[in-house]
Amino acid sequence: MTAPIALTIAGSDSGGGAGIQADLKTFSALGVYGASVITALTAQNTRAVTMIEPCSPDMISAQMVAVFDDLDVRAVKLGMLGDRSAITAVAQGLASRRVPFVLDPVMVAKSGDTLLADSAIAALRDHMLPLATLLTPNLPEAARLLGCAPARTEAEMADQAAALRAMGPRAVLMKGGHAEGAVCTDLLVTAAGVTRLTAPRQATRNTHGTGCTLSAAIAAGLAGGRDLVAAVQQAHRYLQGAIRAADALRVGSGHGPVHHFHAIWE
Repeated sequence: MTAPIALTIAGSDSGGGAGIQADLKTFSALGVYGASVITALTAQNTRAVTMIEPCSPDMISAQMVAVFDDLDVRAVKLGMLGDRSAITAVAQGLASRRVPFVLDPVMVAKSGDTLLADSAIAALRDHMLPLATLLTPNLPEAARLLGCAPARTEAEMADQAAALRAMGPRAVLMKGGHAEGAVCTDLLVTAAGVTRLTAPRQATRNTHGTGCTLSAAIAAGLAGGRDLVAAVQQAHRYLQGAIRAADALRVGSGHGPVHHFHAIWE
């Protein structure tokens, strides 16, 4: 058996619920071998991020070269990049790679702590969005990238997705988790049209790492050979199951993680 390989380029979460750790758990749960490039170390748990230490651009570049020179990477997930120098290093390392990239524009942790400097947002727009196969912003992230108010309706979500697509990514998945209502709606907007994904809003505070997990699950689907729509649909189902089982983990006293291995162990 030869497992497909996916690469995550993101920050490390010492609490294990988001970032590199969540991505590798997601890859494993979905039958994909995971490699990683760490962009920053964070001291965090379910309650707060207490310290962030960026990796040097040279170290980020060296990790990327080491992985791509030896491993047959079939898809890349991009998460926390942190600052302008990290974004530049990652963009340069990916510019010549012919594999799909899923870009999760991580800006704020579930605890409310900032994970992307304001000065780096322009660099993210200019250097990373044009490379992305899929951009996966939540509503506040989309608003910050566009410099506008968060979308309040599905029509506004679709309009903002179209505006983001004009910046370069081939497709945009607008995540509706921050909206109101009993049903959570995500919109996948591509050149071919709009695909609607809905799920009942689940009553749990254990949603740490949901964005990381979703984008990693999409990358896993792409690495396994699924087309974009099928990969997004599979990832959406996987995440809903992970959220449903999250309370059973009882990890930490704040916003706990979702259950990445809900289909494997209880």
